[in-house]
Amino acid sequence: MSTIAESLANATRKLTACSDSPRLDAELLLGSVVERNRAGLIVDGDESLDPACERAYAELVAERLAGMPVAYLTGRREFWSLELRVTPAVLVPRPETETLVEAVLDCLPASRHCAVLDLGTGSGAIAIAIAKERPRARVTGTDLSMSALEVATGNAENLGFAAIEWCHGSWFDAVRGRRFDAIVANPPYVAAGDAALAALKAEPLLALTPGASGLEAIESIIAAAADHLREHGLLALEHGSGQASEVAALLERHGFINIRSRADRSGLPRVTLANSHSHPKVPS
Repeated sequence: MSTIAESLANATRKLTACSDSPRLDAELLLGSVVERNRAGLIVDGDESLDPACERAYAELVAERLAGMPVAYLTGRREFWSLELRVTPAVLVPRPETETLVEAVLDCLPASRHCAVLDLGTGSGAIAIAIAKERPRARVTGTDLSMSALEVATGNAENLGFAAIEWCHGSWFDAVRGRRFDAIVANPPYVAAGDAALAALKAEPLLALTPGASGLEAIESIIAAAADHLREHGLLALEHGSGQASEVAALLERHGFINIRSRADRSGLPRVTLANSHSHPKVPS
């Protein structure tokens, strides 16, 4: 039998072929098998793994080598210091998306009552993070996928945010006739022919690519957002690092003002924010 330390070293060597963080992947996978956190694996490094655990670990490593994301193999992903359940029905939450949450929070004072809409919520990561930091906000999350909404609902309930409203439908179809103080979205933005999709084959294609240019979903959201924003409302969008100028141009074309971008932790422009114009007064 191998020890925990030996098993981790062996898995790390193998996972170098498919991961930018092989040691982390090895630790997360083994931790899920033996029900220990990463610190516990180090402390108990000399402990031997029983044969059943060795087999289970070997199977997880093999699936990771075949391209399956660690989050799907463990069923968990940390986002904004929240442990979320994830399944292949939802996109794995990325650290880059925390930049989107940060940007929105900077625009929403904690003392203010407001209504926030998270379009294409997936696992519910963005909606739950905002609800955590802004308890006065009324948060609504939408998704076209009922399977995704089931994951989001479960995450909210498990984490104590059962007050979040979940609506089924494509983008604004789920909230027709309603207006919000802030609309946030991490829509699909990878171009259909992008080689990067090959490495993401285990994740739902609908959440990754909207079409040939990669901008189709973003443009659709921008075109309809003003009708669902209150006066001077905020629209915040995550996008590809090379799409900032195109997204800004789309926002300007549709009458948005105060357009600005936010860089992620790698210094790449990842989020664009804008505000709606005042709504025209209806003649009396």
